[in-house]
Amino acid sequence: MSVDEERVRMGIDGLDEMLSGGLIPGSFAAIVGTYGTGKTTFALQFIWEGLIRGETAIYITLEESEESIVRYMQVKSWDIDQYRNTTFFVLKLDPTNFNLSINSIRNDLPPLIKKYNAKRVVFDPISLFEDLFDTDSARRHELFRFVDMLRSEDCTVLMTSEADKDNQYSSRHNLIEYLVDTVILLRYIRSNESSQVHLALEVVKMRLSAHSREIKPYEILSDRVNVYSEANVF
Repeated sequence: MSVDEERVRMGIDGLDEMLSGGLIPGSFAAIVGTYGTGKTTFALQFIWEGLIRGETAIYITLEESEESIVRYMQVKSWDIDQYRNTTFFVLKLDPTNFNLSINSIRNDLPPLIKKYNAKRVVFDPISLFEDLFDTDSARRHELFRFVDMLRSEDCTVLMTSEADKDNQYSSRHNLIEYLVDTVILLRYIRSNESSQVHLALEVVKMRLSAHSREIKPYEILSDRVNVYSEANVF
């Protein structure tokens, strides 16, 4: 079996190479970054890669409406309409309604995954879900419960998280990094010699797999993300 067949490809040039071919099937990954680093773009490209490979994907959002997500993908020239409500489903949660959001995750998500045999699930952003809880202990308990619930499903899960406002190397609540198998950190880098700002990423964690530990530049293009795995950040 080839590396591509063994791995769940992100569909992002350069990043899959850094991940030794992609994510491990059935694993959990988190993309952590501050505003403007393209977390949602990474997540949607992960979804799109699955759809064009014939997989079913579920996108759970606490920020954007389904219409805005679809419109964003259309701007990328991705023909998403052919997949809507057949192999692509959006579950919109209300971050202001605690009980409704929690019940939707517990009661609606697992049957949806099973019914359509979903292979890819995105949660964007998990940090807003974490914000629903008042204490660190409640937050930790519910996230552990969420991860355990999905561990029993035959799908690969990708979450996005806002970085801590005081530490761009950590998620907002400094918790999701410990629960997932893979952590991809997105951040800005400004060289000492120049005022120009570059986007850069690193794979800071990947369980049960070799992976690149180098910091690599990336670019958000009109139709895709490119990670320049052969280049150095300067």
